[in-house]
Amino acid sequence: MKSSLTTGAAIVSGIAERKINRTISVRTSVEPSPLAYTAPLMALNKVHKSCADALKGLLRDDLLIAVGGFGLCGIPENLIIALRDSGVKGLTIASNNAGVDDWGLGLLLKTRQIRKMISSYVGENAEFERQFMAGELQVEFTPQGTLAERLRAGGAGIPAFYTRTGLSTQVAEGKPHEVFDGETFVLERGIRADVSLVKAWKGDAFGNLIYRKTARNFNPMVATCGKVCIAEVEELVPTGQIDPDQVHTPGIFVDRIVQTVSVKRIEQRTIRASA
Repeated sequence: MKSSLTTGAAIVSGIAERKINRTISVRTSVEPSPLAYTAPLMALNKVHKSCADALKGLLRDDLLIAVGGFGLCGIPENLIIALRDSGVKGLTIASNNAGVDDWGLGLLLKTRQIRKMISSYVGENAEFERQFMAGELQVEFTPQGTLAERLRAGGAGIPAFYTRTGLSTQVAEGKPHEVFDGETFVLERGIRADVSLVKAWKGDAFGNLIYRKTARNFNPMVATCGKVCIAEVEELVPTGQIDPDQVHTPGIFVDRIVQTVSVKRIEQRTIRASA
């Protein structure tokens, strides 16, 4: 009996050894060294010398462009100026705000380069109001949380989702409805933009981004939903100098990056007389 057990153990041991050897052999033959992944990443050149250079080769009329920011906080202001200067027309812009009359997306409204806005809050722009009321500008009003989720869904490869927000209002008109657990929901489409424009406080040469405070509201979702993402940053550091735990948008989502100087405009300035 003892001899039989010993023989059985030897057989099992031999089978296990052959499996291990085969696994090692296969892995060695198909998995390259980690350096093989590092070299192409190090060779990527995402950094551009100017906003115009960062937009080069991407622009044409009738694009859908997603733009980050909340009010005038965290907007890619210099990329917007370069977009205006490019002269492209018929743009559809997905952005929470429409800027103000003389700054942000308001610059593109002034030059009539925007055909349609997909927005949530647009009350600070008189030119937007004038064009909308005159029937010169198409507007797809979207509840703020729904807009954020539409952008996030587009970046996550989710074509559509159901929500109760906007139900029984003009927001839900013409959209499919479905009942889940006795509750009615409205179908909203994810947004997949041709180009995404975002603004970050700090970025590295690979495109890893950190946003500051309110600028983190829409920029992370906008960054992921574009077929091409361009980021302008205030501070550009070498790859590896940003703590991975601090990264808000991984560089894998960012195709081009440019360092700019911000103006820091305030949307609504309220002051009081000193005592």
